[in-house]
Parts: sequence; structure tokens; C-alpha cells
Amino acid sequence: MNDTRHPLFEQAIPRPSRTEVADDEIDLVELLRALWRGKLTIMLVTALAILAGGYYALGLAQPEYRSSAKLMLEVRSNQVVDIESVMSGVSTETAALNTEIEIILSRRLLGKLVDELALVDDPEFNPDLRSPPLIAQARSRVQALLSALLSTGTAQQESARKTPRAEAVDGLRDALSASVQRDTYVFTISATTGSADKSARIVNTLADLYLQDQISVKFEATETAVTWLSKRVTELEQDLRKREETLKAARAETDLVSPETLQGLNLRSKDMRERLEEMRARAREAEAEVIHLQELRDTGNRESITEETGDPSLRQLLTPIARGDAEAKTLFDQRLDTLIGGAREARERILGQTNALATSYQNLQRRIDRQSADLVRIQQMERETETTRTLYETFLTRLKETTVQRGLQQADSRVLSDAIPGEKVAPRTALIVALSMMLGLMAGAAIVLVRQFMHDTFRNAEDLEAAIGLPVLGQIPRMPLKAREDLIGYLRDKPTSAPAEAVRNLRTSLLLSNIDNPPKVIMSTSALPGEGKTTQSIALAQNLAGLGKKVLLIEGDIRRRVFAEYFRNAPQGGVLTALSGEIPLHEVVFHDDRLGADVLMGEKSRANAADLFSSDTFSAFVARARNAYDFVIIDTPPVLVVPDARVIGQHVDAIMFTVAWNSTQHSQVAAALREFASANLTITGIALAQIDPRGMRRYGYDGKYGAYGAYGRGYYEAA
Repeated sequence: MNDTRHPLFEQAIPRPSRTEVADDEIDLVELLRALWRGKLTIMLVTALAILAGGYYALGLAQPEYRSSAKLMLEVRSNQVVDIESVMSGVSTETAALNTEIEIILSRRLLGKLVDELALVDDPEFNPDLRSPPLIAQARSRVQALLSALLSTGTAQQESARKTPRAEAVDGLRDALSASVQRDTYVFTISATTGSADKSARIVNTLADLYLQDQISVKFEATETAVTWLSKRVTELEQDLRKREETLKAARAETDLVSPETLQGLNLRSKDMRERLEEMRARAREAEAEVIHLQELRDTGNRESITEETGDPSLRQLLTPIARGDAEAKTLFDQRLDTLIGGAREARERILGQTNALATSYQNLQRRIDRQSADLVRIQQMERETETTRTLYETFLTRLKETTVQRGLQQADSRVLSDAIPGEKVAPRTALIVALSMMLGLMAGAAIVLVRQFMHDTFRNAEDLEAAIGLPVLGQIPRMPLKAREDLIGYLRDKPTSAPAEAVRNLRTSLLLSNIDNPPKVIMSTSALPGEGKTTQSIALAQNLAGLGKKVLLIEGDIRRRVFAEYFRNAPQGGVLTALSGEIPLHEVVFHDDRLGADVLMGEKSRANAADLFSSDTFSAFVARARNAYDFVIIDTPPVLVVPDARVIGQHVDAIMFTVAWNSTQHSQVAAALREFASANLTITGIALAQIDPRGMRRYGYDGKYGAYGAYGRGYYEAA
């Protein structure tokens, strides 16, 4: 019955080891244990890294020497009218200081340095003069061959190749460095080369070239300023003369005496304008008087006329007129006409005076306008002339100052300290060795951890039990055998060796696995071939026989039949003969004196082995063997290869499952357990076989598990 709740189904599922926690956190303790177990690997990798670093530092790396010089920037405070403003000067701003650094490392200045020191002939700066290593030579030959095969673009590649001088400049720029010290105006120029003297020579020469470049730039600026100022002074002088002549001619053409005279004319114009306004007012009054008198006359009311005019003559004539005197009326009308005529004459006289005054005022205004325009024009010409004269005098002064400054230029910087032969800066042997040691430690730890987390096999009983949930009955070290036939002799001759004691421990654990009903028929199997199950079967048989028990060892793997390699003189007959029942069992088996037990060899069969072991005949055979012997040990084929073990397991009392140390994978063990679970078979226990004591010590398990531990060496006979 295949119940999914069967314990072996749970056993078949790989379980997390103690190093894995439920919440996927890293177990630091187990991590440290893994590192401690791999300490030899870490030490070896670290030692190799230190040796490699030391070999590189002392044997391969080329020594490098650095030399430095210090220059100070002269602090200047330029004025607009100062002569320094027309020449090259250096500001103290950060951007200007960084610009000076770029000037020092510019290709133009470095090109001069290359030419000065003939660095094109130095192999350190000219790659063409170096003897390339073998790898570089091979690469160059391959490139030349490819270029010959692919001729397209060869001419362009040749033309694009840098010249030796350009290569030297590039190499020199890589070797140089320049910086500004914080909160100062001090430059530091450094060179790193393969020679102490060369480094100092390069730095000092570069400092001299930099100072000379500053002086030459100033000299060129001075010459340019002199040339420009001379031309400008000549132009300004000619312009000044023209303006003076033009001003003189303008003054001669105008009748303007002075601005004061123009101011007097303006005052006169103002007075005349006021008089003209008065005359125009009087003319309007006279006109109104004439109109008023005419209107009075038209009314014919002599009393009103007399009252309005206030004339005494008219008032005297009113009395006679009132009496009806006709002559008085005539005289009244004549007197009124006389008054009207006088008013008209006064009006005409005032109008004439007004027109004459207006004409004089207009003439004066035209004179003032003309002279004002002349004054503005002359004043503008005077200002332009004065401005030109000022520029002329200023540029003439600059020209004289600049001419005097020829040959007196100084650099904006000065050398504080010259470079001396450089000190060795590379390779830094102590630092390289220290870094190599650190890298070696990290690499060794990485190797150990990767190996720890990547391995999928079993290295100790604790991990094996935690993974499958079954007890480990024994831990069998690898036996030092040259051939399989030496196994029985080794167990007999070295009964106190570690492997023999481990088999004895396996026997004890197996017999005590069921105290009430100790197993009599024991099956030995494994997941895959070569895991040591046959060795465990023979060793267990020899150990049980040593107790004085009657033991039968059966070769259940009739497909491969490897018992013949352990028992060279075995007689004919075997399992098939015993199953036939034609010959008694005691006549089919043979007794091996070295083993101390009876052995039933396997026989070749045309029938399928699984069918053969599934028959009732085999069941009856096992029953007969159970009655005839104290213990029956059956060595079966691997469970993942053929189904024989699951069939034979139906007739046994105990199943001993062998797992090869550091060889059998977790998935293979799980698959084997699932095979047994599908047949409702319960595995009694596990045997961790073929343990390599040296390997255990290499992985750090020595002294912790089993009979191969360091603490038990005094109890075992040396192998």
C-alpha cells in the first residue's frame, strides 16, 4: 500500500541541514565553522597570493621614482590704468589657478619638454624603442597578417597612427601631475619615471619652460600692445587735428559772440514778448470800444449814449435837444461821429504798433534759434574734440609706458624649491604583499564557502541524519586495499584497525536496532554502484562469524557477480542451483575459512533477476536459510539501477542502506528512499561508507565524528 503519509515518503524529501534556518537567514556559526574547516585551503590560497604578490613586486614590477618641485604664483592686484593690464597677468581666482595647471600640462609645453630632453629617443616614452614581450610580438604579427589579408583601410590606419613625438608627449603627460596646495598660491609639479635622476630633470626642465613661457607670452603681449598703441595714437592724432580745424571753421562762420550774448537775447525776447502781449490787449480793447460806440449810435438813445460815453459836450446838448432844438440834434450826431472816428484812429494806431512789434519779435526769435543751433553744434564739436584729445593723450602715455617696459618682463611665478632625485614610490612591496594577503584570504574564504554551499553530498553523519531522518548505524573508513581479494585478509590480519572497529560498531548498532526481535536476514544495498555496499556485506559477515555465529553470505547481485573478485577459488554452483532445490543448501554453499562464514555465489541466469527473486521459490529458499543459519546477509544491486533490491527486501528483517562519503548526492539518496517507500519497505539504518580520514581533516571534521576521529587514534591499530 503506497500511502503518501508513510514515513519514508517524508524521509525521501531532502530536509534542511542545521546550517539552514526556516527564515532563510544565514547561520553565522555554521559559516564560521565552514571557514574553520577550510582553514588549510584559506592558508594555502593566502600563501600563494602572497608569493604571487611578492614575485610581482620584487621580480616583475618596474620600479618608479617620483620627484617634485614647488612654484609660487606671484599675487598681483592690477589696476585699470596700470601698465600690467596690457600684458599677460595671472588672477588669483580658483579658475585661474586651475587654468595654470592645464597650461603646465598642455601638449604645447610638453612638446617643448620632449624636444628639450630628446625624450623621443627614450624607450620609456617611445613605445617603438621598447622590446615587446612575446605575447605583444605575437599579437603584432597577427595584426600584420590580418592587415595584409584585409588591405582595405590599411592606408587610413597607417595615416592615423601617432608619430613618435606625439607618443612621447602622451607618455610624458601620463608621467606628470600638477596640483595647487589648498589655501595657497603654491603649485606642485611631480614626475614619475623609472629613473630618479630623470624624474628630477623632467620636473626642473618643465618648471623652467613654464617660467620662460610666461615671460615670452608677456613679451609677445607687450610687442602687440606697442604695435597697436602706435597705430592707435597716429589715428587719434590725425582725428584730433581734423576736429580742431573743423571747430575753428565753425566758429568763424557764425556771428555768435558768446553764450552770454545768447542769454541776453533771450532776455530781450522775453521782454518783447510781454510788450507784444500788452499791445495786442490794447488793440482788442480799442476794437471793442469802436464796436460799442457804433452799437450805441444805432440805438438812437441819446441819454444812453451820453451816459456810456461820458462826453461833456454831448451832455450839454441834451437840454436843447429836449426842447426840440434841431441844430442841437445835428451837433449831437456830429459830436458822436467825431468820438467814433477818434476811437477808430486809436484802434488803427495801436494795431500798427502791434504789428511792428510782432515783426521785431519774430526777427529776434529767428536770430536766437539760429545762434542756439550754432552754439549746440559748436559745443558738440568742442566735446568731441576734447574727448579725442583725452584719448590721444591717454594712449600716448600708454605707448610711452609700454615702450619703456620692453625687456623688463618677469614671470608671474617663481620656483620655491627645485626637484631633487626622486624617491621610490612603486612598487610598494609591503602594501602589495598586504593586499595580496587580504585578497588571498578573501579568495580562500570564497573558495571554501562556494565549495561548502555548492557541495551536494554527505560528509558527516550529522548532516546525513538531518537530511533523511534515519539513524546512521555506522561510519566506515576507506580500507587501504590494492585489490578486492585483499579485503578479507585485511579484516582478519588487522582486527583492531579503524575500519574493523567501524564494522564492529555497525554490527552492534544493527543488532540493537530491534532488541526484542534482532534481525537475522539482513540486506545490504545502496543507491548507485560503487558505494561500498558489497564491502560492508563481506565485512559484516566476517564480523558476525567472529562472534561464533553461523553466517551465510549471499550474492544477490546476479547481474554483475563481483563476489568472484573476493573469492577466487569458489566452486561451481550458486543462487540458481540453491533456488532449484535439487541440491541441499549445505552442498551449494561453500565455507571460506578466511571469512569464517558460508558463501553462496551468484549465477548467471537467462531469466530476469527481479522475476526470479519475486518467485515463491526464492521466498522458500530464504525461509530455509533463516532456519539453517544464525544470520543471513544478502548483497543486492543498487536500488536506482534495477528493482532487485526492492523485491529481495520483502523477505528480509533489516535493510542496511550504504551512502558513499562525499560522493552520493542528496537527490540520489532521496530517489532511492522513494523507491523503497513505493514498496512499503522501511530502511533500518544508514552506513556512511568509504570515508577518507585525510579528506575529513581537510574539510575540518577530524576529531568530531566516528571511529576515524583524532581522539580514537590511540585505540586503533595503524592501517
